This record gives sequence, structure tokens and C-alpha cells, in this order.
Amino acid sequence: MHPIAVVTTTVASADDARRLAAGAVQARLAACVQVEAIASHYVWQGAQHEDAEWRLVCKTLPAAAGELCAWLRAQHPYEVPQLLSHTVQAEADYAQWVAQQVDPAA
Repeated sequence: MHPIAVVTTTVASADDARRLAAGAVQARLAACVQVEAIASHYVWQGAQHEDAEWRLVCKTLPAAAGELCAWLRAQHPYEVPQLLSHTVQAEADYAQWVAQQVDPAA
């Protein structure tokens, strides 16, 4: 098993999700971004909310996770975006593919 990073964020529209997913892959900051429809329950500015959102699950290299998060923050429509990163263990062939796709210098 080999380490890869998983960065997640959420947005309110499918269009924003597609834009961020395609942009992260095009910038070679993520090898793959999966988009999932979810329901979010939260408190914002003193009021409780329940909203449909789209979660982006971005696979990248641990060394590129910080740059991916900075890029997502700069492109994100939310005032306070959820940006979470954690390291997971992947099979060697998948980790190698991720490494071939991610190139923050590109």
C-alpha cells in the first residue's frame, strides 16, 4: 500500500462542482475528482439549514494537497469553504497512476 491524499469540499450547485472538478484535473492538481450529491445539515449565521450540496472527492499526492487546497479556496464560491484533507493507503498501481497524473508545476 502507498499513500495518496484525499481532499474534499462541498458546493451548492452541480455547475460549480463540475467547474471545480474539471479545473483541478486540468491544472494537474488532482488525478481524479468524484462528485457526489449529498444533503447537508448545518448552522450558518445563527440559523439552521438543510441544503442539497455536491461533494467533491479529489485524489492527489500528499505533497500536492496543500496546493490543491489553495487552488480550491481561490476558486470556491463559498465565503468559508469546507476543505478537508487526509492521507489514505492505496494499492500500488492506483497510487502510481495518481503520481503520473498530478504535476503541480504543469
